[in-house]
Amino acid sequence: MAAVGFCGEWFILSYDTKFAAVHTKQARETFVFDCSAAEKKPKTTKTDSNSDGGASEETGSDKVLAFTVSPSGNLVALTDDTKRLVLFHCGDSWQRISIRWVVRRCTSLVFSQAEDEVLVADKSGDVYSFSVVEPQREGELRMGHLSMVLAVTMSLNDKYVITADRDEKIRVSHLRSPYNIQSFCLGHQQFVSALLVPSGHPHWLLSGSGDGTVKLWEYESGKRLQSWDLQQLENTSSSAADKEKKQTVCRISSSPDGRHIAVLCERVSAVQFFTLQLEGEEKLTPHSRLSLPLCPLDMTFDLDGRLWVLMDSSDAPLQIYTHRQGSWQCDAQSPELNRVTKGFNPHWETLQASASTTSSFQHLHKASFDNVTTYLQKKQQRLEEQQKKRKTHVQKANGNKKAKKETSST
Repeated sequence: MAAVGFCGEWFILSYDTKFAAVHTKQARETFVFDCSAAEKKPKTTKTDSNSDGGASEETGSDKVLAFTVSPSGNLVALTDDTKRLVLFHCGDSWQRISIRWVVRRCTSLVFSQAEDEVLVADKSGDVYSFSVVEPQREGELRMGHLSMVLAVTMSLNDKYVITADRDEKIRVSHLRSPYNIQSFCLGHQQFVSALLVPSGHPHWLLSGSGDGTVKLWEYESGKRLQSWDLQQLENTSSSAADKEKKQTVCRISSSPDGRHIAVLCERVSAVQFFTLQLEGEEKLTPHSRLSLPLCPLDMTFDLDGRLWVLMDSSDAPLQIYTHRQGSWQCDAQSPELNRVTKGFNPHWETLQASASTTSSFQHLHKASFDNVTTYLQKKQQRLEEQQKKRKTHVQKANGNKKAKKETSST
């Protein structure tokens, strides 16, 4: 799945097996890292015996699964389908620091605010810590869930690690002693797919889920402050079938000043904007809904608060939206946009070919079974059959009595 982000003034893009970066302000060489051509896993690595089902590294597809940028914008970490964890330093140029190996395929990763470690969550529900200071040291198991961890983030003071799993739970744990659980944020009806501690609001947490809602929490206490159903915010009228299909939140992004929150749902050609404010009863307020010509693949804010949207299109794969006079307007003539589009020009065709049209979360939805209705139907059938039997028995009894009377009278 394609993803975008910013590392300082570098615009970064991951697609298929490649990770690429283009500088938005200066004419510099495009950086490209191809996981398929990267170092292979040594046979002597300890995690060989602990990998998924004992499979070897050759079974991986080398596709980039996730990446994260450090708070300062100087470090980037990515993980791929072959279980690599690659650490980069970003400055005037790019430098690969290390390649390490995770135990299982990863779903999410995040740097600490101190940038001394990166936390990596995997499909088995475990969270590992990898040192940044010692880039060759193997990861250490820090905590685990009973189900797949889909998102991980950290508080802005590095005190808490916040994890979300497939079983609708958000857990807030102490980073240095993860067995010490501070709180649970409970209320989602489906898997939790996105987490964000917004800039400028260190005590709040935003979460998105497969139930189509975005919730605002005071995460230390586990108190839910607000909840919005994204489908109810749509201006267009939807059919009954569409209303039954819940939208899946795949990305929540915050502007650098924390004033604007953008929410992206999978296979929905729109971005929902919210505003965050400390005062008033409603902290999270719907602002506007930006309709797009195509379903976006991903989005990210730059340092100037502009929203960059990656589209599944070879004609206009990137669009920039700027907040002006209370609305979000397209900035098609931006020099940064032209520079980035030109830098990625050789990659758009490959990106479009690798862009997945299938849902990344479809298999995570829990199927509901209405056993009560089936039970009541079978019960009604049994009652009707019993009534028929009683009626038949009574008719036979009455017929026998009538026959006896006729015999006795003759």
